Amino acid sequence: MQPDQLIAKFQQKDESAFAELYERYSENILGVIHSILHDQELSEEVLQDVFVKAWNNASSYNSKKGRFFTWLLNIARNAAIDKTRSKAFKDSKQNQSAAFFVDILEDKNNFSSKVDAIGIKKYIEVLEPICKKVIQLLFFKGYTQKETAEELDIPLGTVKTRNRICINKLREVLGVT
Repeated sequence: MQPDQLIAKFQQKDESAFAELYERYSENILGVIHSILHDQELSEEVLQDVFVKAWNNASSYNSKKGRFFTWLLNIARNAAIDKTRSKAFKDSKQNQSAAFFVDILEDKNNFSSKVDAIGIKKYIEVLEPICKKVIQLLFFKGYTQKETAEELDIPLGTVKTRNRICINKLREVLGVT
């Protein structure tokens, strides 16, 4: 079944469409959640919550606003971030260094918005406007580099270069080498 048809059936509360979408996306979504929480059992629990929330809010997905995976990914990131903000989670984790969070930003496979939860946005605000835009799109809004290039109307290579430059500037601001 084509993705568009599958999503339409999912929005009509078709359980087989839900099962197929879960099969297609759960592994990737779990990886994103785990990259934020660093706890397999907790990540699996949040994954279930994400798909329940997606099921309950299926009608709110609009293909004109973005891809289904991106919509699902945003639900997952928000759920994982909410979990990191919970008292139980905070009590179970040690404080981590700024270097750790810059490394999170550099990891291409990590869609972590955990940086927002620790207040790194205030450091991003001191960067030049293009850096703020690139980092916001890539790391806080979950855009791919290609989508960022399209949004900013600049070549893909320029996005890649600016991303590297901006991460290095962020390292300087944080005093991380």
